[in-house]
Amino acid sequence: MFSVIFPGQGSQLVGMGKEFFDRYDLVKKLFKEADDILEFNISKIILEGPKEQLDLTINTQPSIFLISFSIYKLITQEFEKDLTKAKYFAGHSLGEYSALSAAGYLNFSDTLKLLRIRGDAMQNSVSNGEGGMVAVLGSTVMEIEKILDENNFHSNIQIANDNSEGQLVLSGRNSDLDKLRGVLKLKNIKNLKLPVSAPFHCRLMSKATEIMRNEIDKLTFHDAKNKLISNVTAEEVSNKKDLKKLLIDQIESRVRWRESVINMINKGVDHFIEIGPGKVLSGLVKRINKNVKINTINNQSDIKELNI
Repeated sequence: MFSVIFPGQGSQLVGMGKEFFDRYDLVKKLFKEADDILEFNISKIILEGPKEQLDLTINTQPSIFLISFSIYKLITQEFEKDLTKAKYFAGHSLGEYSALSAAGYLNFSDTLKLLRIRGDAMQNSVSNGEGGMVAVLGSTVMEIEKILDENNFHSNIQIANDNSEGQLVLSGRNSDLDKLRGVLKLKNIKNLKLPVSAPFHCRLMSKATEIMRNEIDKLTFHDAKNKLISNVTAEEVSNKKDLKKLLIDQIESRVRWRESVINMINKGVDHFIEIGPGKVLSGLVKRINKNVKINTINNQSDIKELNI
């Protein structure tokens, strides 16, 4: 059994998807639709840059979705490979929106517009430079939770991403993160400050949560057969009402990617297909379980080699 998974922010690259764009009218059509829906030339930013524009969260989120969705449609329509046979769809943070749209719960236009709003809301939830994120390597959730408790950081710093064995990301105010980094250094726990401008997936995103609650409540979610694995619970979900609530909760909640992958494997998944720019999730899955099969789809030959 296989699962289809979609990457999140950080996977973007100027020129991503260019091979598909140059070769397939289907992709050109989706890019043109995206420009019309968003009322600006996001295609140009994706294909030509500059990188500084692509890296703005307000642009990054719809851009990664557009690439992921375009590749998904290409696989299913041009190459006629039936990805609806997947046991689960899942995505990392904004990748969950790609999963929702590919699985049929949200239409292309609504997803694009929603991610543009989400990117802007998350970027502006705190003042620039106030919050940040720190990657912690070689430790466990239990160990980091203990350190946060013992040093009274728990109200100010949260585990934002539980990515894989030995890879966590923490979010909070930069002043608190700097103090925590000092504690981690004394304990010889490797960590590094990430080049992000906002503290995603923590309580500091509360303004973004309210904006997204209003926007998500307006949307019509469709019935779909495929089950998703939620970032918030690491459990399967297909009920439209639950999906809406979990998408809202996701803004401030931990991305439970490690638990999600383990849960999928425990439910019989032995093959993961990553669709979208880069291969970040493939690397994380491999760290979690070396025995599963992984396909990363970034170019035409990747699609041709895909057997499901």
